Amino acid sequence: MTTTSAPGPLEGLRVVELASAHAAFAGKLLGDLGAEVIVVEPPGGHPSRWYGPFAGDEPGPERSLFWWHYNTSKLGVVIDLDDVAARRAFRRLVATADIVLEAEAPGRLSALGIDHDTLLRAHPRVVWVSLTAFGRDNPRSAEQATDLTVLAGGGPVWSCGYDDHSLPPVRGGGNQGYQTGAMFAALGALTAVLARDITGQGQHVDVSMHAAANVTTEGASYWWLVCNQTVQRQTMRHANVTPTRASFAISADGKYIHSGFPPRSAEEFAAILGWIDELGLRGEFPDAVFLEVGIERGGVQLAEVGVDVEATEAYGAGRDGLVLIASRLPAKEFFEGAQARGLACGPVNSPEEALTDAHFVARGFPVTVAHDDVDVVYPGAPFISTASPWRISRRAPHVGEHDEVVLEHLPET
Repeated sequence: MTTTSAPGPLEGLRVVELASAHAAFAGKLLGDLGAEVIVVEPPGGHPSRWYGPFAGDEPGPERSLFWWHYNTSKLGVVIDLDDVAARRAFRRLVATADIVLEAEAPGRLSALGIDHDTLLRAHPRVVWVSLTAFGRDNPRSAEQATDLTVLAGGGPVWSCGYDDHSLPPVRGGGNQGYQTGAMFAALGALTAVLARDITGQGQHVDVSMHAAANVTTEGASYWWLVCNQTVQRQTMRHANVTPTRASFAISADGKYIHSGFPPRSAEEFAAILGWIDELGLRGEFPDAVFLEVGIERGGVQLAEVGVDVEATEAYGAGRDGLVLIASRLPAKEFFEGAQARGLACGPVNSPEEALTDAHFVARGFPVTVAHDDVDVVYPGAPFISTASPWRISRRAPHVGEHDEVVLEHLPET
């Protein structure tokens, strides 16, 4: 992997973030991309400092892995927004910002006189981003929400689960509801900054986590809106209106294997058939004839599946052939064999396995971050950009760690 000391693409932008569990990922994204992000906490630190698990299983405000992960590349200050004098410091801090990022309960900031309407009048070039469950201007804006209710109400949970519909839907782990909303918040912030650079005018970006989740349901929302049809949950594969073939197997060494993107080209059908023959499995796979059909047809178009009988069988045989091969090989051997043949397949790895996987390591995905007394491995950038990199520049801040360097050097307004 090529490394560079070049600045991140957002260097020069200052972000003032009011600490929250909802918007923390948006601040992390902006900070890891080079923006100077200043996270503002109440006295004693934000409650998410007490979200477990904790380093060494020792609870404490500086040991929360949740706080560590979501607050990399940020500076940290303490401002008591309930204190009149401290609010003046917050206003001065906002005056230096390009972006303000907050997920406060509707009405809280306006009651304190430091909401977007008030402060954008004083600082019209600032981009103010609000991330809430339903948006600021919505009949449901005052409703409480959690990551679970965001995912369930927004729709993704409907599509997640098993073929056996007597089992309940499954919520995706890892704060996906909050993170989806935070992605839209970060994108909205940067779009508004581009507009500001053209017009000279900032704006209020009002992001609804519910809406963000609803447009992130793959085809579920569109099937309903366009065709008035409801997708159904399927085990380890995309929800669909009509059932599709199984896409996973248990490898010879007991790991889950996913057969990846269904093969559609003649070259992919030929690669699978050749692999089956190399392993001596053709006698166990009568549908090999449909792989030959796929080769003879020059491949299969998705639009033909479910309409053309031959195309449908060839398409299914490609998936079934990969599942058969996966069940007969150790997971690593299957993955490497699929890669060598241009087939996008792979094992389902645990987080620990992902961070030590040779492919991920070669791409620089595991990143070592220096803490006070130990180096900690973090997940890094999901892509490589050598000219203008994404990097974790520092560990998450301690409570009030940067009060002096930030708050004592604010300009008077």
